[in-house]
Amino acid sequence: MIWFETALVVLTLFTGLVWLLDRLVLAKRRAARAGLLDEDKEPVVVDYSKAFFPVLAVVLVLRSFIAEPFRIPSNSMMPTLLTGDFILVNKFAYGLRWPITNDKFVSIGAPRRGDVVVFRPPHHPNQDWIKRVVGLPGDRIGYHDNQLFLNGQPVPFDVAGPFQGRGRGAEATGLEERREALPGRAHRVLERVDSPYLDPGEGDWVVPDGHYFVMGDNRDNSEDSRYWATHFLPEANLRGRAFLVWMNWDGGIDFSRLGDGIE
Repeated sequence: MIWFETALVVLTLFTGLVWLLDRLVLAKRRAARAGLLDEDKEPVVVDYSKAFFPVLAVVLVLRSFIAEPFRIPSNSMMPTLLTGDFILVNKFAYGLRWPITNDKFVSIGAPRRGDVVVFRPPHHPNQDWIKRVVGLPGDRIGYHDNQLFLNGQPVPFDVAGPFQGRGRGAEATGLEERREALPGRAHRVLERVDSPYLDPGEGDWVVPDGHYFVMGDNRDNSEDSRYWATHFLPEANLRGRAFLVWMNWDGGIDFSRLGDGIE
């Protein structure tokens, strides 16, 4: 939601400048005119700016550099994340970035294989998407016959059985749920093993420097690196690492998901 981020920055700067102007100039003028009609009263815009600037500044700092809330709008990350999940994203895990431009000004860390990341996709730079990092710079990624390959080796998995969806995720009921042992972080995925006419996104790719290969955990319902024209996520497009589900709303609150960590 880049529009919200832009509006927050603009309002914070405006109210901050009004507060500063009042402190340095306008308040002194009012004090000098005290008692002359109503000229000692604070203008409405000054009053509101002084009230809202501290709140806006705190929200901007927290949202830009500490943690930002996001809502999951689709089923592409099932079963790890469900439609209607509200999550928190660590904004400093991969470095501090300026709001709006997303330019990094402090380097802190880099994504690890298996991290669930929020980013701006190359072909939709004004949107925030969420996927899992499966390929780091230099990795050889393959996807064939519903199986992920990493540097020439198949990533092992155990079959947990048929998945049972609920709410807006009910469409995934019956998909095969697997526990995939991706090096660095085992996690659950969904595979559709009975649809020969569905484009499985098969191929082989080598991840270039400064880029990552990302996939959704719902492998047959995810527009991810397999299908992009560029195939790879630039490091500059990263927004942060998802780490917590703090609420789920899918026609009602699902209290069982409150406080769940994101594996």
